[in-house]
Amino acid sequence: MLELRNINKAYAEQRQVLVDLSYTLNAGEYVAVMGESGVGKSTLLNLIAGLDTPDSGEVLIDGVAMSSLDDDAATLLRRKSFGFVFQAFHILPHLTLAQNIALPLLLNDVPLERVEQMLANVGLANRGHDFPRQLSGGELQRVAIARALIHRPKLVLADEPTGNLDPDTAHDILMLMCQEIKANAATGIIVTHSHAAAATADYVLNLSKHGLHPISLDPQK
Repeated sequence: MLELRNINKAYAEQRQVLVDLSYTLNAGEYVAVMGESGVGKSTLLNLIAGLDTPDSGEVLIDGVAMSSLDDDAATLLRRKSFGFVFQAFHILPHLTLAQNIALPLLLNDVPLERVEQMLANVGLANRGHDFPRQLSGGELQRVAIARALIHRPKLVLADEPTGNLDPDTAHDILMLMCQEIKANAATGIIVTHSHAAAATADYVLNLSKHGLHPISLDPQK
């Protein structure tokens, strides 16, 4: 479903972040990506989502190179097939929680179903008429996760999705993400510093200057 082919990315002062990075993920796979700060984990998610472009190499979704799509086609692909949980949440302050969560359904012109169900799934039942200003940071994060999952995307990208959540809520949210990914035969990537969060994935990848490589969270292995 997702193929990274010889990705290179550098920033200011020629600081190379990703070097000749290649990896393939299939539909139904849910992986966690870990690594030191500054190694390029968030950059990698942005490249996969087409929010940034590699200096060289290709990101392919179902065999189609993102670079081959014009702006309109890339936007349509993201709208229909991607669910992205940003660290900054990007919840629209002038919309209610229900309206924020329903946005992907509206943009894809599909029935407004599952909104109340998703609110309940993230522990915000009966809060649909509230506005973002009435929520804590952790509650806003849960709204962002519900919005990312509502339209059953085929690719779920989550950047530190449990950073503002207590351990019990984080576990419930991670289980929800895992269930949605598996139920929809989607591909899921979670970037996290949390070993507890990473442990919910099918397997864990470490991102370093040497690429993406599977690792074990068990210190005995």
